[in-house]
Order: sequence, then C-alpha cells, then structure tokens
Amino acid sequence: MSWRTGTVIELRDESPTARTLVVTLPGWPGHDAGQHVDVRLTAADGYTAVRSYSIASAPSGDRIELTVEQLSDGEVSPYLTRVIAVGNPLEVRGPIGGWFVWRPTQTEPVQLVAGGSGLVPIMAMIRTRAAAGSAIPFRLIYSVRQPDALLYTSDLQRFAAAANGVSVAYAYTRAVPPGWPLPPRRVDEALIETVTWPPSANPTCYVCGPTAFVEAVAGLLTHAGHNPLRIKTERFGPTGETK
Repeated sequence: MSWRTGTVIELRDESPTARTLVVTLPGWPGHDAGQHVDVRLTAADGYTAVRSYSIASAPSGDRIELTVEQLSDGEVSPYLTRVIAVGNPLEVRGPIGGWFVWRPTQTEPVQLVAGGSGLVPIMAMIRTRAAAGSAIPFRLIYSVRQPDALLYTSDLQRFAAAANGVSVAYAYTRAVPPGWPLPPRRVDEALIETVTWPPSANPTCYVCGPTAFVEAVAGLLTHAGHNPLRIKTERFGPTGETK
C-alpha cells in the first residue's frame, strides 16, 4: 500500500473531544465497513508520526470519514481534532484489515458492541447496511461514560427509528441522562442476556473499544454461549490507535 495525499473537505464536531474529518483521496480503491487507515503527519524538521484510525463512513467513491478522539497526551489526535482545517492536505495509507469487517452479502444477524470511540468502525457497518438497503437485523450495545461523550447521536436515533432499523441499547458507566431509568452500569452478564441475540440465532458479533472492555465483553458473549469463532474484536492500542 502506498501513501496518498488527500484533502480535508469538511470538519464536524461529534462531542467535546471528538471530531470527524471528511477527506477526499484521489485514486482511493474503496473499503469495507470496519477497516481502518494509517494517517501520517510530518513536522517541518522531517519528524513523522503515524497513527491508525477507523473509517466511519460507508464506501462512497474517493471520500472517507475519520472520527478522531482527542487524547490528552496524544501526539497526533490534538492536531487532527483542534488544528487541521478545511483545505489542508492529509497523508493516508489503506484501507487496512480484513477480519473485523461487515459486508452487505452477509445474511446472518449481527450483534454490535462498542465502547466509547469503538463505535467508529461499527458506525461504518451501520451506515453501509443503510446505504445497501439491507434488512439484515442489527443490534447494538453502546457503552459510554456520560451523555456528552456520545458519538453520532442523531444518526443513531435516525437508524433506530427507521423501518427495519437498528436496535440500540445504551450503557452509561459514570453518569446517565436526566430521567434515565437505570443507574450507571457497565456492560454485564444481565445486559448481554437481555438485549443481545441469543446464541441460537448464530449471529456474528463485533466488539470494539479499549482492550479491557473488549476482553470483558468477548468473555461475556462466550460465557453466554456464543461461538467464539463468530466473535470478532478490534481494540485500542496504548496510544489510542486501532489494533
């Protein structure tokens, strides 16, 4: 894979710490939902830094969307979320990954579980399903610290309300919205049993988020009886990039 220089054509704030970059990339070969790209920044003195970010958008010609969560000690994310401007160039390499992907040709039910910004590649799957006009049943558990950390709020509401929509369950771990009927909670055995597909439905499960979250959820799904070979995971590395 070679590096391509794209152009930032739009910026959208998704939360107080997350921003979506819409980038056009001449010669982009297209991608599958769930794949990611490498992004390279080069300083004036020649120093380079490379990080991996999941693609948030459905395939759409030479255009991709990347949603970046700012890390307080990050080297790349502060620039992408606070400095880069429309019209600026951006070096990108990809698409990368072939395991953690969903394709519209799949016919089995899909169980999605996202922790924080782990929603990004999963959102690409939801958007790809909608763009393809697919009625394959999707269920999502979205775990997030507090309401203002939610990503893609309006999109999730729209996809949940649509005919043959996506079933969405939220797990707020630190603070809940006003009037929320439950106290803060993590994704636990009871939630898995209540809102996910039963193992008898033989779903493919996609779990994305921080390493500890992914390992815990994968363990819960396995304990509930899901086939480990149908549990696909993507986790964050120590600097926030996908692994």
